[in-house]
Amino acid sequence: MMKAPVNKIIPFSNVDGPGNRTSVFFQGCPFNCLFCHNPETIHLCDGCGLCVPRCPTGALSRGPDGSVLWDAGRCCQCDTCIRTCPRDASPRVRWMTVEEVLAEIRRTAPYIQGITVSGGECTQHSDFLLELFPQVQRMGKTGLMDSNGSFDFEKDPRLLACSDGVMLDVKAADPAWSLRLTGNDGALVRKNLTFLLSAGRLQEVRTVLFPAAPRENEETVRYVAGIIGPACDYKLIRYRPFGVREKYQDLLGTDTTPTEEAERCAALARSLGAEQAFVV
Repeated sequence: MMKAPVNKIIPFSNVDGPGNRTSVFFQGCPFNCLFCHNPETIHLCDGCGLCVPRCPTGALSRGPDGSVLWDAGRCCQCDTCIRTCPRDASPRVRWMTVEEVLAEIRRTAPYIQGITVSGGECTQHSDFLLELFPQVQRMGKTGLMDSNGSFDFEKDPRLLACSDGVMLDVKAADPAWSLRLTGNDGALVRKNLTFLLSAGRLQEVRTVLFPAAPRENEETVRYVAGIIGPACDYKLIRYRPFGVREKYQDLLGTDTTPTEEAERCAALARSLGAEQAFVV
């Protein structure tokens, strides 16, 4: 029976696509974005056990095979385990079947428009999603992907065929800046931007704006706006240091991107035809 590692499920969200939605966050991501707000979703737990003796409620223990076991009933959600982990992982991951995920979605189904799968990077679990999305749609709900663009949607179009679209993160237009920010040059992301637009499956594009990088911000905004035009929302996100790993704050800054810089970029995007550009 197929299972996937689920970091958490948020029953109600109004920031993960249109309407009220249930958001499913999967564990694991091929990028290492310096500005990631949930870096504990990047890697899977390797069972080092450093977190076990530091858990204040005894919610963590060792399994017979040496793995770290999590007792959700004893967990106080203090995040000590996440702060302890040297691997950007979390022991609070549930390996769930499609039916187990659906059971949680059904609890909120009367009150949501659909689900959004995120992460980590949801497309790392594409086979799981190929089973999940059709059943969500049979419930009369939509299924969206919040993706970093590391999956080749053109090469394997099955996910698009069984879902309702993609909210795509475009971190940077310049390959060198993308490599510095994420550890990836972003070539596939840029390819996906064009392909998803042409396929009519681009729900939204997101770009984070950095306080210390106005030139790079403008370059990315010009690139994205010139491609998407008025086709979809363009969400410009002000960088916020909260939750960002301290070792990367020297590069990115410890201040939130000024409203003036964000609005400048939004105005630029709109002037280039991205009429639905706005700041969050």
